[in-house]
Amino acid sequence: MKKLKLVPAKTAIDFVKLRYIAFVISALAVVASIGIYVTRDLNYGIDFVGGTMIEIGTQGPADIAGIRQKLDSLDLGHVVVQEFGGPSEVLIRIEQQNETAEQDQQVVEVVRAALGDGVDYRRTEVVGPKVSGELVEAGTLAVVLAVFLMLIYIWFRFEWQFSVGAVAALIHDVVLTIGIFSVLQLEFNLSIIAAILTIVGYSMNDTVVVYDRVRENLRKFKRMDLAELLNLSINETLSRTVMTSVTTLLALLALYIFGGEVIRGFTFAMIWGVLVGTYSSIFIAAPLLLILGVKRDWAEEGAQASEKDA
Repeated sequence: MKKLKLVPAKTAIDFVKLRYIAFVISALAVVASIGIYVTRDLNYGIDFVGGTMIEIGTQGPADIAGIRQKLDSLDLGHVVVQEFGGPSEVLIRIEQQNETAEQDQQVVEVVRAALGDGVDYRRTEVVGPKVSGELVEAGTLAVVLAVFLMLIYIWFRFEWQFSVGAVAALIHDVVLTIGIFSVLQLEFNLSIIAAILTIVGYSMNDTVVVYDRVRENLRKFKRMDLAELLNLSINETLSRTVMTSVTTLLALLALYIFGGEVIRGFTFAMIWGVLVGTYSSIFIAAPLLLILGVKRDWAEEGAQASEKDA
C-alpha cells in the first residue's frame, strides 16, 4: 500500500515572501477582534456572570414561546429560553438574583413549580456573584500566566528573538479566538478558558517544532541567506505540521458533530484554535525571526557547546 501523504515529502513554497501579506491580514484580524470585543463584549456564561442555568427535556417538541411566557410572569429578571440540541431539549438561563446565592437556589424551585410535571430536569447549575467574580480572575490569570511562562521557556531554550516570535503568535491566536466568540456571540464559559489554554499549548508545540528545525539549519548552513533558511525549515516540517493538524481536526469534528451541545463550544474553540495555531506557526512565528534578526554566532556557540558536551 502506498503511504498516505497530504503534503509531498519535499516542498519549496516561499512562505517568507508572503510574510507581509500575512502580517497585514493578521494585524487587521487582531484589530477587528479587539474592536468587536470592546463594542459587543462576550456572551458570558453562568460561570462568569452568576445566576441559574437549567437544562430540561420535554415530551415531544418543546413549546419555547409557552415556556418563555410562563417564566416571564415570575418576575425573575432577564430570562433566556432557547432550544438546546434537539427539539425537545431546552436551556433556560436566569440572571443573578440580587446579591445572594440563596435567592438563586430558590429560583430552581420557583421554575419547577411554574413548569409543572412532565418536564425532565437534566442539569441545574447555580453560581453566586462571589464565585463568578473569582472565576473571572482565575481564568484571566491562567491565560496570562501560561503565555508568560511560555515566553520564559522559549527564551531559555532558544534565544530572545524566538521567544518574542512565539509569544506574538500565541497572543495572535488567543485574541482571534476571543474575537470569533464575540462575533458569533457563542457562550463563553470556563470550558472555553480550558480550550484557550489547550490552544496555547498546541500552538506552542507547533511553533517549537519549526523553531527547532531553524536552529538545526542555522548550525548546518552557516552561510545560507536567512530568508532561504527559514523557508527551508518551514518546508521540512510542513508535512508533520499538516498531518498533526488534520488528524487533530478529524477527532475534533467528530466531537463537534456527535458530542452534543454541552461540549460544542469547547470543540468549536479547539477547531478554531488548531486552524489559527497552524497558520500562526507558519506565517507569523517563523517569518518574525527575519525581522527580529537571529544571530548566527548564537547558533555557532550552541553547536560548539553541544560538541564539548558530547
